[in-house]
Amino acid sequence: MSGTNLRPPPRALILAAGLGRRLRPLTEHVPKPLVEAAGRPLIDYGLDLLLAHGIKDVVINVHHLAERIVAAIGDGAERGLRIRYSIEETLLDTGGGIRQAADLLGIDAAAPAGGPLVVLNADVISEVPLDQVLAQHARTGALVTLVLRDDPRAAEYGLFGADSAGRIRRFLGRGAPADGLTLGMFASVQVLSPELIGLMPRKGAFSSMRDLYPRLFEAGAHFGSFLYEGPWYTADTPADLAATERALTHKGYCRKPGAPRS
Repeated sequence: MSGTNLRPPPRALILAAGLGRRLRPLTEHVPKPLVEAAGRPLIDYGLDLLLAHGIKDVVINVHHLAERIVAAIGDGAERGLRIRYSIEETLLDTGGGIRQAADLLGIDAAAPAGGPLVVLNADVISEVPLDQVLAQHARTGALVTLVLRDDPRAAEYGLFGADSAGRIRRFLGRGAPADGLTLGMFASVQVLSPELIGLMPRKGAFSSMRDLYPRLFEAGAHFGSFLYEGPWYTADTPADLAATERALTHKGYCRKPGAPRS
């Protein structure tokens, strides 16, 4: 295969700057990404997922107890990763966090190029097949591809609806009627084309899901979806964390970083 046919490698951002309010008092002294589930920090699972798919250029955005995260995770060399940190002196929300991290990842808003950006939440554990998501994202030419999943709590989290080609036609209550669409909730995994960075405010806090994406969706931007039906765990609340702990222990997830699952 000639070099001209090779796609630029993807980059990744793990969103880890939140305050973890719903896990207090635990998160008053431990940043949420370092809260343990089945004997390992939550963020370890996302790092493993990226490494398993050959994604090695990673930025982690940090704010609350940032120094604890940096000290615990380091530069990633021992994991086979290159990890850098986007330090938010004030919280920038998801959109502002992505925009600031883009500079560290070498995404030029004026002339965006290079591979796509995979964005994960630090407090969500899954086995999303990132290689398949990336392939679909490239094939469809979507600006953003959201990983969706069916869940009994989908309406609580917010519903998305996709057509038979996987294009999102209903976005959190906006767009086409739900009838005939495949409905699901956002699984906190997404792939962004570099062009998206040029559509973002240069500085300041803003939400991607509440502010930027709805505006782009209503303007006709291509939002794709990837339906994921595998394991998915979160740690929003103490009850969530306890359920995740039980599920991961049962599945034998306790392992050293980089070690294969049984």
